[in-house]
Amino acid sequence: MKSLREVRSAAVVINAASRRGAAVSDQAINTLKGAGVPVAAVHLLRSGADLAPALGGVMAEGHDLVVVGGGDGTVSHAAGILAGTDIVLGVLPLGTANDLARTLEIPDDLAAACAVVASGKVVDIDLGRANGQPFLNVASAGLSVGVTQALSHRLKRYIGPLAYGVATVKAYARHRPFAARLEFPDGDLETQEFDDLIQIAVGNGRHYGGGNTVSPTAGIDDHTLDIYAISKAPLPELVKIARLLKDGSFVKHDRVFHCETRRVRLVTDQPQPVNLDGEIATESPTEFVVERNAVHVVVPQGSTSAAFDGVRGS
Repeated sequence: MKSLREVRSAAVVINAASRRGAAVSDQAINTLKGAGVPVAAVHLLRSGADLAPALGGVMAEGHDLVVVGGGDGTVSHAAGILAGTDIVLGVLPLGTANDLARTLEIPDDLAAACAVVASGKVVDIDLGRANGQPFLNVASAGLSVGVTQALSHRLKRYIGPLAYGVATVKAYARHRPFAARLEFPDGDLETQEFDDLIQIAVGNGRHYGGGNTVSPTAGIDDHTLDIYAISKAPLPELVKIARLLKDGSFVKHDRVFHCETRRVRLVTDQPQPVNLDGEIATESPTEFVVERNAVHVVVPQGSTSAAFDGVRGS
């Protein structure tokens, strides 16, 4: 599907456990209907665990458009289920970080996001997979896992994106460096060995962690994965790196390894949990791949984040 004019039927799926999900669900549905979206089914989920069964039913019903409201983890999981189909994904950013929406230039304001669903354009975006599990923004191991573990629902609900800073301080205090190896099965790069990593990340999109940038050139429609690895360093050096996270220029720092590829394997000295868009979903060793143009999604008419070219593959 290349145009929203072809949409005959839409389903709305909202994760009520997301930061704003329960509070704005009625408003979202009414706003979508008022904007002319042909809403034929509504699913209000109590938790992310209900998402897969709900989407299974939605797909069986034959809707052209599925509007998903929730945080990045919810939307990424939905994208993984819809990947490879012609069903269009609409995004209502109702979480804490909403980094996918930031990448796609979808506004955080609910009414404006609903307007995008009603009158935006359809593009196709890449999907990353880690041991088969989907992610749209970033997959990572190391400090970011500790940050995720320190992020309570209560903290995110009451202070929003500031919760990431608080959680990072807590996680850093108890983090221990680890050894890892990056292998490139396609032979495009040489194997990389690291003895004392703080964090390693594989980016499919552009933004993560509440507005950080994977690299200055990262994009969700470039058909590659951006990889960075941050080695242990004195605290002042890590602070310098942290100050460069917003624009992605930290990848040029001497303590940071950065590369681009389509397929990579992460092996660590001890199994490491792997965080996928804010959800700890797998562990190392981990196989990362990018699926080209896997998901059709609605973005603002003026968005330059992605295009529609209809050519899929890994």
